[in-house]
Order: sequence, then C-alpha cells, then structure tokens
Amino acid sequence: MKKHLLMLAIASTCFVAGQASAMTQDEYKVAKEKIEADYKVAKAKCDTLKDNAKDVCEKEAKGQENVAKAELEQQYKPSPAHARNVAEEKVKANYEVAKEKCDDLKSDAKSACEKQAKADEAKGKAEIKAMKM
Repeated sequence: MKKHLLMLAIASTCFVAGQASAMTQDEYKVAKEKIEADYKVAKAKCDTLKDNAKDVCEKEAKGQENVAKAELEQQYKPSPAHARNVAEEKVKANYEVAKEKCDDLKSDAKSACEKQAKADEAKGKAEIKAMKM
C-alpha cells in the first residue's frame, strides 16, 4: 500500500512538473517581450506625473517588471531557485516603493516610515529564508 501511494505521488509530481514546463521557447520569448512592452507603457504613464509621485510611479513600474520577469522564469523553468527569486523580487519591489513614498513625508514621520519599510523588508527576507525550497 505504501509503495503504491509513493508511486502515485511520484507520478503526479512528474505530471505537474511536465505541465509547468510546458511553455515553449517561443512562448517564453513572446511573454518576455510583452513584459518589456508593459513596462514601457507603465513608465510612459509616469511621465505625466511630477516630483515624488513620478519617482514612486517609476519604482512601481520597475518593480512590476522585475516581478513579472521572475515569475516568467519560474513558469518557463520551474525550480526552487526561481521560486525564491520571485519572492525576493516581490520583497525588493515593495521595499523600493515604500521607501520612495516616504520621501513625501517630513522629519519624524519620514523616519518612522523608513523604519517601517525596512522592518517590512526584513520580515519579507526572513520569510523567504524560512521557506524550504
């Protein structure tokens, strides 16, 4: 019975792994080009903004691009390293945007905002480190 369950688990894992890497190289290339085009559109929208709002918009656009690229790599070639990279890119993007938003604040509020952003980043990194990949 145990042997049967083990074989079933292995077979289902292989099936899922086979499905996950079903993306062809051409599909990968098209998806990557779409991510780059989406980034250019998002960045162009930022050009209408001024001052720190523009900076925040640009950080958000770049963060979304980096996360999308990491997710694409995970879809194309699933691996623990790519999954970890997705999580790291999300934490990094959130931190960069939060830090940039703090620039609108003054003195103590800015300091508290930056500390919170740093604490959130540290928490995210700790969660990634705790992942067993």
